Amino acid sequence: MIKQISQLQRAQAVLTGQPYPHQADQADFGALLQEKLDRGGIEFSKHARERVQARGLEVTTTLLDRLADSVERAQAKGAVNILALDRGQAFIINVPNNRVITAMDQTEMKENIFTNIDGAVIL
Repeated sequence: MIKQISQLQRAQAVLTGQPYPHQADQADFGALLQEKLDRGGIEFSKHARERVQARGLEVTTTLLDRLADSVERAQAKGAVNILALDRGQAFIINVPNNRVITAMDQTEMKENIFTNIDGAVIL
């Protein structure tokens, strides 16, 4: 049986780029497969993780789920790079790779110019 992963551990793993923790004695194929299935969703590039931490953006499991949902909807429309807007936060996401490329706060959004995107999602 795989150890239950808390939502906080999931969010921390996504932001640090680390795999989800699992029991060392369960590192067989089934455990690794389940870990991948649990992880699912969206990943943050190194650049995006650094931006989130430097700007003090709040990334919760709810936000991660909403970002992942926006990627699924964008895939259905054929989008490649989207802008996902949340209250005072924005994320540029590469849809085919399920990866946040960069993140910005409200002060950085003041220029209101976003390039190289082909879709936008209001979260």
